[in-house]
Amino acid sequence: MKHYADLIAECLAEVKEVMPWDLADRLQQPRPPLLLDIREPQEFDALHIAGSICVPRGVLEAACDWDYDDTVPELAGGREREIVVLCRSGNRSVLAAHTMQRMGFQQVVSLRTGVRGWNDFEQPLVDREGVPVDPDRADELLASRVRPAQRRPA
Repeated sequence: MKHYADLIAECLAEVKEVMPWDLADRLQQPRPPLLLDIREPQEFDALHIAGSICVPRGVLEAACDWDYDDTVPELAGGREREIVVLCRSGNRSVLAAHTMQRMGFQQVVSLRTGVRGWNDFEQPLVDREGVPVDPDRADELLASRVRPAQRRPA
């Protein structure tokens, strides 16, 4: 039986990752990558990297293709564009980037350490209104919330 960590490890054999400082450099280029945040809308609304688009993981495949209710033209037409996939910690984004590669996206990578690592690198985050989020508040919002009942039994 495979576990979540096993799936991520398998995908990492094919998915490239970038570190937050590398992404910060890439965002300064004349043609920066598309930032695709695959967290849930409430996570995105609380804080995100300015300029990123939110496409929840649950509708990713349809958003990446034409002729669906969830189609996002910027994605469906961007199979050759550089895309950096983001999530909270860098796990969901690896799975999403792998799926996108299987769908023909040629320059898709995952942000290692996710938005949490971006904040740790002291890079700016904004809320739904575009208002900067205080890094300490971001730490609170990005903290793991695993409850006791969700822990593996002893």
